[in-house]
Amino acid sequence: MRTIVFDLDGTLADTSGDLIAAANFCFEHMGVGAQLDPALDQATAFHGGRAMLRLGLERLGRAGDEDEVDRQYPRLLQAYGERIDVFTTLYDGAMEAVARFRAAGDRVTICTNKPEGLAETLLQRLGIRGEFDHLIGADTLPVRKPDPAPLRAAIENVGGSVGRAVLIGDTNTDRACAANLGIPVVLVTFGPNGPTVADLNPEALIGHYYELDAVVDRLIPRAA
Repeated sequence: MRTIVFDLDGTLADTSGDLIAAANFCFEHMGVGAQLDPALDQATAFHGGRAMLRLGLERLGRAGDEDEVDRQYPRLLQAYGERIDVFTTLYDGAMEAVARFRAAGDRVTICTNKPEGLAETLLQRLGIRGEFDHLIGADTLPVRKPDPAPLRAAIENVGGSVGRAVLIGDTNTDRACAANLGIPVVLVTFGPNGPTVADLNPEALIGHYYELDAVVDRLIPRAA
């Protein structure tokens, strides 16, 4: 049995539009207007709520204002949770790939740095929660990626073994997490960082999910 672990934001789904909308809600509440651009700030969105707040505050000349970040972060989470699936879309072919792995007897799970409750809500709203055997979020354990513990838990909680697992992701966080656990990583080039993820020297790259099956078969050959 193999275990295919997926990151969520920027890997399975483009969630940047709803994340940026939540951050802009905070800036509008502050009376300074929207500070983030849905088209230009995708990469920052996938680094989390605090990263978006920091970028907006930097544009306001308030770089380093962590007190404001702390004040706005709960508001951002609430706003995001209330409108979590307005703009979010699954990447083309993502769920078809998941279905193929499941049909072949592989375990399929998620390890994300999105808070577990929000990840659960999003997957339910998208109608795909039942396609994944387990979910590890940012707050499921005391640590998050790139610490290897969440990734190990994602594998072992579905009965998998580290030696027969692969992580599918889109950022340096995923690359570092897989390296810290000693498993291969496949990075997608259709995420927010585009083809520049090749600079991270992953074990493999894919430009579309129809490429993933052959890549995983190469990295983790099926047992005879």
